Amino acid sequence: MLKFKHLLAVLLILSTSVAIAQKGKIRGTIIEDANGEPLIGANVVVNKVSPGNQEIIEGALIGAVTDLDGQFTVPVEAGTYNVKVSFVTFQALTIEGVVVQEGEVNILGQIRLKEEKSELQEVVVTAKAIRTTEAALMTVKKKAPGMMDGISSAKFKLIGDATAVEAVKRVTGVSIEGGKYVYVRGLGDRYTKTTLNGMDVPGLDPDRNSLQMDIFPTSLIDNMIVRKSFTADLPADFTGGIVNVETKDFPDEKIMDVSFGVGFNPSMHFNSDYLSYEGGSTDFLGFDDGTRALPQGARASQVPGPFTGNTEEASEFIRSFNPNLAAQNQTSLMDYSLGFSIGDQLELGKSEDNDKPKLGYIFSLSYKNNTRFYDDVRYGEYQKYKDPETTEMRYATTQDGQLGENNVLIGALGGLALKSKYTKLRLTAMRLQNGESRAGQFNIRNHGEAVGQSGYVAESDNLEYTQSALNNILLNGTHILKNSGWDIDWRVSPTFSTLEDPDIRKTAFSAVDTDNPRFAAGEAGNPSRIWRSLNEFNINSKIDITKRYSFNDEDAKFKFGGSHTYKSRDYEILFFDVQFFQSQSWPNPSQEVVLDEENLFPSETNGIYYQSGNNNPNPNAYNSNVNNTAFYVSNEMTPIRNFKTVLGLRVENYVQRHTGRDQAFANGSSSGRNLVNEKVLDSFDFFPTANLIYSLTDDQNLRASYSKTIARPSFKELSFAQILDPITNRIFNGSLFTYADWDGNLTETRIDNIDLRWELFQREGQMFSVSAFYKYFDNPIELVRIPAQQTSTEFQARNVGNGRLIGLELEARKKLDFISPVLRNFNISGNLTMVESRIDMTEQEFNARKEYEKNGENITDVRQMAGQAPYVINGGLSYNNPELGLNAGMFYNVKGPTLAIVGTGLYADVYDEPFHSLNFSINKTFGEDERTSIDFKVSNILNDRRESFYQSFQADKEVFTSLNPGTAFSVGVNYKF
Repeated sequence: MLKFKHLLAVLLILSTSVAIAQKGKIRGTIIEDANGEPLIGANVVVNKVSPGNQEIIEGALIGAVTDLDGQFTVPVEAGTYNVKVSFVTFQALTIEGVVVQEGEVNILGQIRLKEEKSELQEVVVTAKAIRTTEAALMTVKKKAPGMMDGISSAKFKLIGDATAVEAVKRVTGVSIEGGKYVYVRGLGDRYTKTTLNGMDVPGLDPDRNSLQMDIFPTSLIDNMIVRKSFTADLPADFTGGIVNVETKDFPDEKIMDVSFGVGFNPSMHFNSDYLSYEGGSTDFLGFDDGTRALPQGARASQVPGPFTGNTEEASEFIRSFNPNLAAQNQTSLMDYSLGFSIGDQLELGKSEDNDKPKLGYIFSLSYKNNTRFYDDVRYGEYQKYKDPETTEMRYATTQDGQLGENNVLIGALGGLALKSKYTKLRLTAMRLQNGESRAGQFNIRNHGEAVGQSGYVAESDNLEYTQSALNNILLNGTHILKNSGWDIDWRVSPTFSTLEDPDIRKTAFSAVDTDNPRFAAGEAGNPSRIWRSLNEFNINSKIDITKRYSFNDEDAKFKFGGSHTYKSRDYEILFFDVQFFQSQSWPNPSQEVVLDEENLFPSETNGIYYQSGNNNPNPNAYNSNVNNTAFYVSNEMTPIRNFKTVLGLRVENYVQRHTGRDQAFANGSSSGRNLVNEKVLDSFDFFPTANLIYSLTDDQNLRASYSKTIARPSFKELSFAQILDPITNRIFNGSLFTYADWDGNLTETRIDNIDLRWELFQREGQMFSVSAFYKYFDNPIELVRIPAQQTSTEFQARNVGNGRLIGLELEARKKLDFISPVLRNFNISGNLTMVESRIDMTEQEFNARKEYEKNGENITDVRQMAGQAPYVINGGLSYNNPELGLNAGMFYNVKGPTLAIVGTGLYADVYDEPFHSLNFSINKTFGEDERTSIDFKVSNILNDRRESFYQSFQADKEVFTSLNPGTAFSVGVNYKF
């Protein structure tokens, strides 16, 4: 009997769903015109009318009451309707001519209600007019407590951008690095932060603050907000800006999209010189199938070898390594991508006033396969001469060659949300899988007269593979306490991420310009293999409690809350290199034959065996963990007319612990350092913030703000790790290592921020603003070339002298119809940021620079700040014609020469050259229902190179890194079911 009841209930639900499915729906969001916030409990009344003369056919229908997001849904028969929206103390609004098709959803978008005034009557607008503006986000920006910018889902529909990274470049003050990372105001990754749904989520590169943005389809994004000033409810570890991506929980309409795209770069694709190597059968899925796995027994304290007493074990061990050490030529393929997205919202249960609980769902799956081939890569290491008369630099080592890369990225994003009138629960899950294979061939020249160099010529083959995975879950609850003014929002978000570099192989023959080519440890080195692994677990939780109240007859808001973040990382590097039991003999010096059978132990030729370079305990293994507990309080109110104050205080208690040891301790020295879960950072900081907004008119604001923020070192920086880039042969050293000019105590950077801004908002998203800002950095962290390491190229993150910067930012977005009505569909946008930065050198840095001062050069104790561009220019010209379904744009971005690595003494500073990025895109929708869209893009139209140079007084610039990404063309097709 019980089973029969369950079956009957299921059939009833299904039959009801089918009946409703035959109807159409009217759906919209009601917001308050003054501040852009949703109106909860507004009434929606629907009247069916004749299409021609708007005469009422049927009587008034009680449509719906808006929920906690201000949203409503009214199921109706196919036809034409007038929709009346009302709310107590607000002016009623009627929308005429709302046409509903059978089984379709008519989305009215954001409906704005103004406060009621006695002289005003009910407002009547057409259904077409209600959808023509992205007004809600502009209102939020106008009324925001801090300086912000952004782009909403309404804008995505107009511009046709497929992914978040394509859309966010339209936000003023934003620049894109590497095609996927977002920087704000020209400040680098250390001072820019990216969050997902308001939570800190590590990216596939766990040492970055920025989550890559090319993984999110715009069909699943509700909005992207860029905040340029700090408020107490935000994490304190950003300075340039914080970018938040908010995914949809309740799609306005049913989403079912498929997309396919291809990309072609003439200098990279269908090139028979492309370099690769044989990997695993699952490389196309972004992970290794075990082909590159660490051989059995390789973790032993003593690996089998000629001197371990067992020849058979030694012979088996060397043969357990993959024998392929050579890069191979093959023809490169084009880039391609696939995508699928689905989402909808369903009504659950029954309700007399259509106030039914709703279930929303979203799911997205994307696949990208990109191939890059750089046929003229160059890396260089240069030194100054000690002679003050000689201004030119000399090379220590140069590498010229070719590099092939294949990158696979798979992303899956899914979410469920359940919403009633006053409560919403949301569960979102994300999985990212990334694999990158790299193969390179390089000619290496080393200058024997350069300091610390031996002098040689070599040829190297490099094989690499990196795989990373990220799993993130968000559980979020929002609760409105009915008629009390209290809101509660809580979030919990765990993340587990892994990164592995299995079997990095470098094989470099030295003395290739002689009759005796060989492997030499003191020159290009013996063939080596590296396995690296990283496992990280993060869990973030926070709660925000808001009390809305009235002060001086104006809306006010008191907010407080807390958060806790726990992070834990395990990292390990294992190193093995080739040794020779016999004399070397290489009549055919090719990487392809190095591990041929006749060269392996116990052969009498070469007698190759592998030696472990891993001590026990391993100096290149560590565990670090962080606990960060925060509380805040904030109050937003208008004490006098048109003058709003937002005052807040955030407190963070940050403790970072580290387990690891240096090389000396691992070698058994009593002078070595060994840390066991010891505190390496322990701080209790107060972060005050004050934002003042004076409304000059309804569309003009004058803003001023002050705040304290912080930048903290990463796990890698605060360690004893020594991480080698096998292609460039450059080494990153953890900052716990001490040197004559560095005490090993890396600490946080504390920043004081002052901002001033005038902003003018105009119709349809147009705006102008002028901003000035000042920042003071106490103990900024910068990447420094280690002067004591002269035989190898080594870098370390260090606190340098205090810094400060002052900047000016100009922003504009303007429609061109003021010139002529013919240009009404054209928009121009631009952002110019100019910054003057200064670092007060430490005494050690100043003295080291003075030691190599040239005649005519006057070295002072100040210099440019590392990572800060002196200027950033963004500009765009776009065309948008919704009636034709056509959108096109040309966008330009450039950052000024930026100090990347601080040189001292023997070594010059390294600057990133400006990269002039000019890109074009066009998108066209087709079909009666505009379900099909095609986009065409051209990137790097100017064919500019990405380069970094050593720069020294009156010397020619010398290459640090140089490669040409080429000009790329891509075509994408999207179909909506």
